[in-house]
Amino acid sequence: MSGVKLLGHSGSPFSRRIEWALNIKGIVYELIEEDLQNKSPLLLQSNPIHKKIPVLLHNGKPIAESLVIVEYIDETFDGPSILPKDPYDRAVARFWAKFLDEKCLPAVWKALWSKGEEQEKDKEEAYEVLKVLDNELKDKKFFGGEKFGFVDIAANFVGFWIGIVEEATGVVLVTSEKFPHFCTWREEYLNCSQVKENMPNREMLLGYFKGRVLAATPPK
Repeated sequence: MSGVKLLGHSGSPFSRRIEWALNIKGIVYELIEEDLQNKSPLLLQSNPIHKKIPVLLHNGKPIAESLVIVEYIDETFDGPSILPKDPYDRAVARFWAKFLDEKCLPAVWKALWSKGEEQEKDKEEAYEVLKVLDNELKDKKFFGGEKFGFVDIAANFVGFWIGIVEEATGVVLVTSEKFPHFCTWREEYLNCSQVKENMPNREMLLGYFKGRVLAATPPK
């Protein structure tokens, strides 16, 4: 039995970050699929503060928060590096990962589910953060240069999930006219082996989000 277990959900971008990091390192692990509407005692015990997935259990010890877990995996296990070796480059990668989680994801998510008078305002705010990403990706294959790495793992929502939610809600934020560098990155991203081999089922996710549209409530 593997000493590495992941309490997660295959449809969650945060959970998928951990799976991608473990696969990059070649680590055998056990995925314990959580019912997000009926969280297990193990999850609540392992992450009593936030009570959320993902949680990595390594030899019985819990680590929470997806980007913290990815860094832990990189530091703990042998294999290809996920974060850059240079301290400055590592700091820059952490900055962009933080920007994605704290600025980009909330603005984009809100705009995708916004309606009525607020929608145009929310879309403009989403465009602003997407412009920042587009500019950062100018003349780059991946966020760190030629190599898929930490920021690309953190960017999985904008790289994969955003297109599915756009299709489900009918709200289109990303076009090649508005964000050419971002779109070039996304095409490369979706075809790289680290992502292509570890994607969730697109039709399953699309069906889920279409169901949320009909229920008129965005997922939490």
